[in-house]
Amino acid sequence: MSRKKRVFSINNIEEVAVDFFNHLLQEKPQIPFFIPLILIAWVIERWVFSFSTWVPLALAVWATIQYGRYQRKLLVEDLDKKWKRIILNVSPITPLEHCDWLNKLLTEVWSNYFNPKFSKRLSAIVEKRLKRRKPRFLERVELQEFSLGSCPPSLALQGMRWLTIGDQRVLQLGFDWDTNEMSILMLAKLAKPFMGTARIVINSLHIKGELLFTPILDGKALLFSFVSAPEVRVGVAFGSGASQSLPATEWPGVSSWLEKLFTDTLVKTMVEPRRRCFTLPAVDLRKKAVGGIIYIRVISANKLSRSCFKASRRQQNGTTSEDNFDDKDLQTFVEVEVEELTRRTDVRLGSTPRWDAPFNMVLHDNSGTLRFNLYENCPSSVKCDYLANCEIKIRHVEDDSTIMWAIGPDSGVIAKQALFCGDEIEMVVPFEGANSGELKVSIVVKEWQFSDGSHSLNNLRSSSQQSLNGSSNLQLRTGRKLNVTIVEGKDLAAKEKSGKFDPYIKLQYGKVVQRSRTAHTPNPIWNQTFEFDEISGGEYLKVKGFTEETFGDENIGSAQVNLEGLVDGSVRDVWIPLERVRSGELRLKIEAFRMDDQDGSRVCPGNGWIELVLIEGRDLVAADLRGTSDPYVRVHYGSFKKKTKIIYKTLNPRWNQTLEFPDDGSPLVLYVKDHNALLPTSSIGECVVEYQRLPPNQMADKWIPLQGVKRGEIHIQITRKVPEMQKRLSLDSDPSLSKLHQIPSQIKQTMIKFRSLVEDGNLEGLSTTLSELETLEDTQEGYIAQLETEQMLLLSKIKELGQEITNSSPSLSRRSSGSGN
Repeated sequence: MSRKKRVFSINNIEEVAVDFFNHLLQEKPQIPFFIPLILIAWVIERWVFSFSTWVPLALAVWATIQYGRYQRKLLVEDLDKKWKRIILNVSPITPLEHCDWLNKLLTEVWSNYFNPKFSKRLSAIVEKRLKRRKPRFLERVELQEFSLGSCPPSLALQGMRWLTIGDQRVLQLGFDWDTNEMSILMLAKLAKPFMGTARIVINSLHIKGELLFTPILDGKALLFSFVSAPEVRVGVAFGSGASQSLPATEWPGVSSWLEKLFTDTLVKTMVEPRRRCFTLPAVDLRKKAVGGIIYIRVISANKLSRSCFKASRRQQNGTTSEDNFDDKDLQTFVEVEVEELTRRTDVRLGSTPRWDAPFNMVLHDNSGTLRFNLYENCPSSVKCDYLANCEIKIRHVEDDSTIMWAIGPDSGVIAKQALFCGDEIEMVVPFEGANSGELKVSIVVKEWQFSDGSHSLNNLRSSSQQSLNGSSNLQLRTGRKLNVTIVEGKDLAAKEKSGKFDPYIKLQYGKVVQRSRTAHTPNPIWNQTFEFDEISGGEYLKVKGFTEETFGDENIGSAQVNLEGLVDGSVRDVWIPLERVRSGELRLKIEAFRMDDQDGSRVCPGNGWIELVLIEGRDLVAADLRGTSDPYVRVHYGSFKKKTKIIYKTLNPRWNQTLEFPDDGSPLVLYVKDHNALLPTSSIGECVVEYQRLPPNQMADKWIPLQGVKRGEIHIQITRKVPEMQKRLSLDSDPSLSKLHQIPSQIKQTMIKFRSLVEDGNLEGLSTTLSELETLEDTQEGYIAQLETEQMLLLSKIKELGQEITNSSPSLSRRSSGSGN
């Protein structure tokens, strides 16, 4: 026994020595370089002369210090391992903690805080579900009253505990809600052959299950869900108000329908692995988001395997099928679904397809679910096989950030946060119901729209408009007019087999329906404006697209536009994707304004004007055979079209020309063209100038690269001019008016020059003079529009000042009231 113990101890010492030596080599890699020096010193000390005794003493002290550090490091690592083992492995479940205090606290704050908030939120969810799912004998169901009552649910009656799922800590507690004090009242209209209406009263509700709470993003949000489908019982009666004149058995199926409705709503929204989110922001801007525009890019998929998808379907359906194809022959595409809006990518081949397909999507609430359905394209079959899906949920946070979360591997959580609109978030999400396969997507929230009319990206512009108008008109009021302009369409879905496609658009606002003219292309341009009387109550603008066909018009998509929060005099320019079709978008311009009470003339406070200076271009592409170009710039701004002078035989032109436009928020597009006297002009690039976010009266100097060509840039200066009324009361000092007076004489001189060139037969000079004449005419139209805008602004300001004087002077107000009588 003693020999075995001695051998064991010797082996143990050898292992410790080897580990210590390896540790020294890792911590101090320069030690091997000192070993030859130590050997040389030992040879000298052995055969030549001996050193003093301090050298081995120093080596012993140094080795002792290093060994002590090594032992301390081993002790720290051992303690860390024990702690992780205790927390994560040995005891992943903490002991039950009794929570009587939690129920007492919930009872105190339920009536004044949780009840109104939960009632408002749940009523919106239930109302949406009632519109989508109702029994056949009910034609329509409306929610008239929704209150959860004064009795709160009971939490953690058996205690609560912390669990460890993967690397995440989860709080588990029981949920038991048995109440008969709630007040949920619905008005139902019976379908044929039944007639009449009836009131459905939910007088009791029982929900029992286990809740899970998961903190994410370092405590900035909380995900909650049920472990499994909870037990739900609903008590139903029929009558008027809270009376129960008819028992629930009077209508067979109503009670079971409501129970199924509640259960399905919970299962689809907050039963594992699907979770709902409760945000905990540090800052609350007190703004309610009512919609948003999202840019989604489906990038690629990875680890797609036909065998895994087939096995998953066999587990769900209980069927078997043989497939002899290889995964390299897999042809797949992704369908993106947001509420009623769907878009498809192209078909790609292989187990790691890459699509890079961008889509512009719309949300009609402060949250939504982005669903990605994966399909297999079968060339030999008309139908496509559904393989799997995954979901990403998105929500606006009160501090104007955006939270996105999804189901991760092993039912974990993938959560990310975009602090600002415009931040790109990439997420790799596994497909549900499959043992392999994941999807990589990119999401950019372009803007959030708020109930007060502001936008996440247009706060500066909204504030400047408020200061210009003199007062804030952010509340929806009756008596306003709405101008809705159908500008253009893009990629409309053509279904006519003969190739004929004649689209038109119907707008419905309230009971008023307007129809556009018929176009004859999948990318039509209408530029038609329709006027509506504004309706209070947050009515949606319904857009429906149709195409004229021989045997009846066919629907090519529809959409709803939220008109909440429109500001007087502002223009909302949006692209609206059409729902229930594969492709198609419409561009709408929506403007709200008021009518003057006296003569009915429109009062539209102006936004100033845009001053654009086209300075120069550089490194343009050569459009002529001689290796040069004759460039000029054609400027499109809304309905305005202007162009600069032509600079001949150069790739680096200098225009130094100033153009002005009334600021109405229209897109500003520059088309650089090559002039040709005989042949049609050719394009040598284009670009869009972003000016909407510029501060008022501050000039921006920028070089903008041209699109659609290999090279070329254009140098501009742009300023959003906001007029100061005190400095512009005198029209004689107005530079626009003086320039406008000069234009007729310039046109007359140009016409004289034009006649002389006709007599001389100078074709090149004629072309140049003609372009100058067109430029003068466009400039004249722009100045006239600018003066009209300034005139409207001046009249509006005078009216506001007169109203302020009348309100501030009691004698004037009494005199005006007396004259009115």
